[in-house]
Amino acid sequence: MDEVDLAILRLLRSDARMTNREVAARAGVSPTTALDRTRALRERGIIRGAILEVDLAAVGRGVQALIAVRIRPPSRRNIESFRDWAATLPDVVGVFVTSGAEDFIVHVAVPDNDSLYAFVIDRLTERPEVADVRTSVVYEHLANREIEPVVSETVRSRRRG
Repeated sequence: MDEVDLAILRLLRSDARMTNREVAARAGVSPTTALDRTRALRERGIIRGAILEVDLAAVGRGVQALIAVRIRPPSRRNIESFRDWAATLPDVVGVFVTSGAEDFIVHVAVPDNDSLYAFVIDRLTERPEVADVRTSVVYEHLANREIEPVVSETVRSRRRG
């Protein structure tokens, strides 16, 4: 990635709905260059899509939790089966496959505490491979939308030069 790619990435990360003309003007390139570069970033898998951010409380899912799950026995079949199953559940925001004491961290958003309890007891612990769950309620979730790509030495030297 060079300076133009980095500029386009920064701009689209701040507002993925920005028009190509806006991206071009702010990046200081022609609209054709901006479009070609954006397409190339998509083709290379650097830009994988645009995400709609939803206010979970406003859509009736005001309680969020992170649920640590241990699978036993921890075989590939059990891990992948649980991962695939959990990712399809409507209350699940995200599934993290982890190392350490837990095999998964499952992020859920539910209407209330009774729904959270039902999710843990009726959905998770009913799975035979689930050995243990620990639930932490999320009071607030802040996301950093400004993560910078790691820049190669070539790009760094161009910036200095």
